[in-house]
Amino acid sequence: MTAPARIHPAKTQPAIYQKLAAFSTEVGQVGRDAGIDPRMSELIQMRASQINGCAYCIRVHTKRALAVGETVERLMMLPAWRESGLYSPRERAALALAEAVTLIHDGNLPDDVYDEATSVFTPSEYTAVLWIAVAINAFNRVAVAGRYPVEPEDDGATQG
Repeated sequence: MTAPARIHPAKTQPAIYQKLAAFSTEVGQVGRDAGIDPRMSELIQMRASQINGCAYCIRVHTKRALAVGETVERLMMLPAWRESGLYSPRERAALALAEAVTLIHDGNLPDDVYDEATSVFTPSEYTAVLWIAVAINAFNRVAVAGRYPVEPEDDGATQG
């Protein structure tokens, strides 16, 4: 069942959305300049989008993750990353940081998460990961509040 349409923030205020998109582009460049692996960047964005229930962003970042060489298995295991041995210490620290930022209302950024992240990332890597989490959370909120549609794609794999 499709949810009723809502006012589309990007179409209603395109200048603001363009600034958000430019911010996201700048954040991506900061990540690349800091040496953040594109697969890790996509994992961060996927995990925040999963927590926020943003189907639109999950679709976008699933495609992007696969395009940069991420595996289907690791994408499928992402909600259970803590219980899985599929992620490196750096990825685990990035995912914990992304979750803490996404759920910041549940108790700020815990010291143990910060300490782990700063033990495996340089200051520029840490801030890049943090900005990636902040940026995707902004997009998640826009897409979820606007109920951006996610309908089946006709890719030949969809069954009715």
